[in-house]
Amino acid sequence: MRVMVLVKATKDSEAGTMPSTELLEAMGKYNEELVNAGIMQAGEGLHPSAKGKRVAFDGASRTVIDGPFAATSELVAGFWLWQVKDMAEAVEWVKRCPNPMLGPSEIEIRPVFEAADFGDTLTPEVAELEDRVREKAARR
Repeated sequence: MRVMVLVKATKDSEAGTMPSTELLEAMGKYNEELVNAGIMQAGEGLHPSAKGKRVAFDGASRTVIDGPFAATSELVAGFWLWQVKDMAEAVEWVKRCPNPMLGPSEIEIRPVFEAADFGDTLTPEVAELEDRVREKAARR
């Protein structure tokens, strides 16, 4: 199963406080363990929401909203995409993670939808299109 592992933002990450050299080294070693175990497919840190934008959809209307965004605890400061056996394995890997922030922090784990999750609504034509898009994206 694939999971998205979300590092939740904190006041410090939203203020743009950079991690220490020690934390960068610890995270580098942790990421290397994930890669060596065949778990990590992607992962990056994100700039504070002040540098971001949101696009709100309402029918055909699109509204661009500039950051920063409220509710810091609901924002994402970084992510990984992992391939794991099950949620229990993902939890065990997260528990081994160095604390990604200066103080208290949270990491959220969410399963990624797979084609089978869509049942009959995913027609063979749509599935073929999705496969082509994934293949092209993987080559870039």
